[in-house]
Amino acid sequence: MTTRRNFIKNTGLMAASLAIAPSLTNAFTPAKRAVGIQLYSLRDIIGKDVKGVIEKVAKAGFKEVETYGYTPNGSFWGLTPKDFKALLDSNGLYSPSGHFGFDDYISSGNLDDIKSYIEASNVLGAKYVVAPWLNENLRQNADDYKRVAERLNKAGELCIKSGMNVGYHNHGFEFDKHGNTTGFEILLAETDPNLVYFELDLYWAVFAGHNPVDIFKKHPHRFKMWHVKDMDKSNKSLNTEIGNGAINFKSIFAAAKLSGVKHIYLEQETNYQPDHIHSIKTSIDYINGSLLK
Repeated sequence: MTTRRNFIKNTGLMAASLAIAPSLTNAFTPAKRAVGIQLYSLRDIIGKDVKGVIEKVAKAGFKEVETYGYTPNGSFWGLTPKDFKALLDSNGLYSPSGHFGFDDYISSGNLDDIKSYIEASNVLGAKYVVAPWLNENLRQNADDYKRVAERLNKAGELCIKSGMNVGYHNHGFEFDKHGNTTGFEILLAETDPNLVYFELDLYWAVFAGHNPVDIFKKHPHRFKMWHVKDMDKSNKSLNTEIGNGAINFKSIFAAAKLSGVKHIYLEQETNYQPDHIHSIKTSIDYINGSLLK
């Protein structure tokens, strides 16, 4: 089974005016929010028929997509950024953000890859360039996380000149202890809130033993994006369709304004029932019917 970690490793992924944290009145209003999908959820099928899969995503009711897999000066599943944008437009879809490999940049500090990501994102009209993963050698201790934060700030300075921001997407390892703190807390403390926003993967936060609402209370308005991913009731290492699992999403969505969230993305990585398209349809129907009403 392809994991995000293996995908990044195997494909060599690394990868205005000042944006400020919004007030409560400008934050996410659940009833008015379009539902998006992280296309990594469909990684097993999208490369075989990108046009057909994007059409099915739109027909399922999604309005936004988050990309992944773009390498420097690369393509989106064989399509140039311009052609991929045209495909999204023809299906009434918008891509506010994308996942890009940051590992080489974190290691070297060379911004060339980030520049390439910005160019592709600008073509799509995206607003966030998101770091989705850190290789293990980049996160051994607290000083490593401080270095990551410094590099995110530098990338953020470059991005903001093009009217966008850097984002950081968590897994579970950021919540591991380093002395009396965690990598997650270091990243939040050491990054400039005007330059770097966070995409909270709700599943991974819960997996690591944390209540997302408590995180919002401690760090209000830092989480402009969410990954809405449910946890199988019998095996927490597996996903399931939203509403079928163990995570209390209603309490999390009730705290949306505190989070500052502007974009929510369904993500499912495992355990599709009965298949990918049916699974995402089940999830978006639950999100629209029970969480965004």
